[in-house]
Amino acid sequence: MPVVSMFYGIIVSLYYLDNKQHHAPHIHAKYQEHEAVVSIPDGEPLEGRLPPAKMRLLSAWIEIHKDELMADWQLAVNGQQPYKIDPLR
Repeated sequence: MPVVSMFYGIIVSLYYLDNKQHHAPHIHAKYQEHEAVVSIPDGEPLEGRLPPAKMRLLSAWIEIHKDELMADWQLAVNGQQPYKIDPLR
């Protein structure tokens, strides 16, 4: 599972060919023992959860990098390596 970004302890990844499980463009985020699958277009959780403060940071990052995330999603579902995306600063 390629990591596309890391910030404030949150690790953001995209699975290769993972459109079969959730069908919608999404990312996988981990923070300590918490994990969540989050929709790229709207930032809504599809599965799991993060602490509220970390979820707000992740949602802001998704909003800022939505176009890059959608491009990476297309690469990932086609079995290609997604690009790294700048962390939230």
